[in-house]
Amino acid sequence: MFWNCGNHPGMELNPNLYATRRDFLNRMGTGFGALALAGLMADQAKGQASGGLLAPKQPHYPGTAKRVCHIYFSGAQSHIDTWDPKPELAKADGKSAGRGKLLPSPFEFPKSGKSGLEISEIWTELSKCVDDMCIIRSSWTDVPAHEEATKIMTTGDFRLPKPSIGAWVTYGLGSDNQNLPAFVAMNPRGFPSAGNANWQSAFMPGAFQGTYVDPTNTRIEQIIENIKSQFIGSSAEQRQQLDLLSKINEIHKQKRQSEGQLDARIQSFELAYRMQTDATEAFDMSKEPDHILKLYGADGMGEQAVQARQFIIARRLLERGVKFVQCWNGGWDHHNGIATAARGRAAALDKPMAGFLQDLKQRGLLKDTLVAASTEFGRSSTEDGPGGRTHNAKAFASWLAGGGVKGGISYGATDELGSAAVENKVHVHEFHSTILHALGFDSEKLTFRSGGRDFRLTDVSGAQPVKSIFA
Repeated sequence: MFWNCGNHPGMELNPNLYATRRDFLNRMGTGFGALALAGLMADQAKGQASGGLLAPKQPHYPGTAKRVCHIYFSGAQSHIDTWDPKPELAKADGKSAGRGKLLPSPFEFPKSGKSGLEISEIWTELSKCVDDMCIIRSSWTDVPAHEEATKIMTTGDFRLPKPSIGAWVTYGLGSDNQNLPAFVAMNPRGFPSAGNANWQSAFMPGAFQGTYVDPTNTRIEQIIENIKSQFIGSSAEQRQQLDLLSKINEIHKQKRQSEGQLDARIQSFELAYRMQTDATEAFDMSKEPDHILKLYGADGMGEQAVQARQFIIARRLLERGVKFVQCWNGGWDHHNGIATAARGRAAALDKPMAGFLQDLKQRGLLKDTLVAASTEFGRSSTEDGPGGRTHNAKAFASWLAGGGVKGGISYGATDELGSAAVENKVHVHEFHSTILHALGFDSEKLTFRSGGRDFRLTDVSGAQPVKSIFA
């Protein structure tokens, strides 16, 4: 016996008679437990040699991009006031349409860059980057409800729990850096609609789920909780204890049916150990030179500085091998006062996003990094509250940059009032298929089997990528 099972009258407790599970297994030299541990040690050695679930993998064909940054405008950004000029709507100012009156955009859409691409005047800095951007003006989705449409955009489905697009990318590509999460989601305004369902792995192994980070924090212990080890001892001793804990957990798991949450917890222990050094360095902006901070607008105050921090961290993660980074920003639910509200939101994002694109380009990263920006749905051409717009699932705008995409162009079109996509319509599934195509995947062939069925990010839609926007 390695431990005392109870207290006996008149007998003082002897601490030497007690042992932890770790001690028990350390002393156990024979029996089925030892055989199980031997098998697990062999499996672990194979896993370490191959890199495990997140080992780098080859796509179906050579892609034009190696990594993705997904910028998400949460709240349903108005395409009519940002990316899709509608001069005919301006002429129809105040006329009735259905149950409302038409509301023209309060903003001008000047031609920008060598391409002359028209975008809203609220994008003062981003207008300098239009020659690297492809604006999709014909996006549409299934439902005009925030939570459901957000889940469609991030997972491809609003009804059932499905793996997020970031999980699909890491499942397909693995990771170039085993010491950082392969998929990171950042949001300085807290959880969006549907919360962590937006970066879940669902029925996939937990290794593919996103790691949520709040970029407003400046201390690494706040950015990622418990990243600093409380272990007293050397790194080698901590490594030994973690290896043994992993083996115990594997034995525990083998006695039960496969559980995604248990797999995720086991993976998180291992990743947390490896992240102690690399994550601390990756999220540390103190070594960024002043000219980079100024480029992003991180040298200022307020919301712009917060967003700048998020995009600098995104660049640092991408250049260190993270495959999929999401940069969330909210505040786009403009049912009234859009003239002031949209300009205010753009002021916080304009310089950070422009700095991000320019920084990627000057480092040679933009050519194989796909920047994909989207929202959940668009806005109506008619007035909702005073000077605002209501929900519209029939039309919104998305844009892509880098990763082999042609710059300085627009794709598709809405009708003359911006009410519905009518030319070269791009559904959310087709947007997802286009992202996977850039990475070298056929969205019809990238599948994961669960419950006896092969699942796809684009489900059974038959969605095809928009190949004509690639150079």
